[in-house]
Amino acid sequence: MPTDDALMARLQAGDERALDELMTRWELPVRRYLHRHLQNEAAALDIAEEAFVRVYQQRHRFAPGSHFTAWLFTIATNLARSHHRWRARHPSEAFPDGDGGQGDVPVALREDATPADALRRQEKIEAVRHAVSVLSDELRTVTLLYEYENLSHAEIASVLHCSAKAVETRLYRARKRLRAILAPYFGGDN
Repeated sequence: MPTDDALMARLQAGDERALDELMTRWELPVRRYLHRHLQNEAAALDIAEEAFVRVYQQRHRFAPGSHFTAWLFTIATNLARSHHRWRARHPSEAFPDGDGGQGDVPVALREDATPADALRRQEKIEAVRHAVSVLSDELRTVTLLYEYENLSHAEIASVLHCSAKAVETRLYRARKRLRAILAPYFGGDN
C-alpha cells in the first residue's frame, strides 16, 4: 500500500487516480472530524468534499516529506472555521441531522444491558458531544484532532500553526473545562 507521501507525489506528477486513493483512505476520518466540529452531517459532508477539492487544487503546494495528515486536517480545519464565520454572519434556523447527530456514535446494547443502561449511556454520549461543542474553537479543534483523530502534538501544532507546547497547554485547558462541564454526568472524580 503506497504511503500518503507517495500518493501525493503521484498526484503532483499528474496521476489523478492517486487522489481517489487518498480520498478512499481519508474521506471517513475527515468527515467524522468535521461532523464532530460542526455538529452538522450535511455541512461536514460538503466541507469534506471541498477539502479534497482543495487538496487537488493545491497539490503543488504540498512539500514532499511533510505530513500529509497535518496538511489535510489544516485544510479541513480552515474550511470549518470559515463555515463557522459564515454561519455567524448568516444565522438561520438549523435543521437537525436525520440521524439526530448520532451518525458516528453507535449505541449498542450488550446482551445483559437494560434499556435504562442504554439510556444512561446515550445521555452521557450526548453530554460529551455537547460539552465538546461548547468549547472555544481553539480548544474544540485541538481536542478533536488529539482525542478523535489521534494526531500527535507536533502534527496538531502544524495544523494550528503553533508550538507543540501550545497544543499541550490547550489540551490541558480543554480537559479542565470538559471536566467542569461533565461533572454532573460523570461525578467530580473525572
